[in-house]
Amino acid sequence: MTELWVVVPAYNEATRISATLHALAAQTDTAFTLLVVDNASTDSTVAAVEAFTAGAPFPVRVLTETEKGVGCAVDTGFRHAIAAGATMIARTDADCLPRPGWVVAARAALSGGADMACGRITARRDEHGPAGRAAFALLVALATAFGRVRPEHRGSGYLAPYRMHAGNNMAITAALYEACGGMPRQPSPTDRLFLNRVRRTTSSITRSRSMVVENSTRRLRAYGVLRTARWYLDRGSGPLTPDPR
Repeated sequence: MTELWVVVPAYNEATRISATLHALAAQTDTAFTLLVVDNASTDSTVAAVEAFTAGAPFPVRVLTETEKGVGCAVDTGFRHAIAAGATMIARTDADCLPRPGWVVAARAALSGGADMACGRITARRDEHGPAGRAAFALLVALATAFGRVRPEHRGSGYLAPYRMHAGNNMAITAALYEACGGMPRQPSPTDRLFLNRVRRTTSSITRSRSMVVENSTRRLRAYGVLRTARWYLDRGSGPLTPDPR
């Protein structure tokens, strides 16, 4: 039984999840259990995971969550991992590429005393050129700055200052996950709501610059810069679906 689990929620990611799985297999620390939570995909996502499993350098489990919404898949996955003995859980998404030192950095942050670690996200290099990646970085910086001054993030009930939190690049102790109430069981966006639950529960939140995940920029391609900015500022996607595919 491994104390660290990596949870990956997935919905109709048959064309992308193999790259994510191989990025996890390339980690310098593979002493973890991988749990893929399939959110009732209608494509061959599960088959892609099963094809990977035979040669994986770590145990792989697949769990199906039929209640729709990334929050539902994440919460089910985290609680399953905790019930199976996990004391630390890291999360990325099925369209993301964790860099090789990601697990090492997550484990170090939590083992070093942090209750939660937030990593750094950057744009995938295979989806956009330099201009697109620069636009993504600008949007992340804008969302971070907006979050710090947003009135609802500055109340007296918070034990830690606001930090930009990307759900696809985070790690948390099992004890804190249960204490804060877990991920909101709803569709995206859930990250800000979850972070505020954590901030009301603990001050022990660290930002790890060594926890790096390459993020998909397909929302930028589908929505354009302005609508993507609305999304990252929690203004919704307007008439567009939350899923940009």
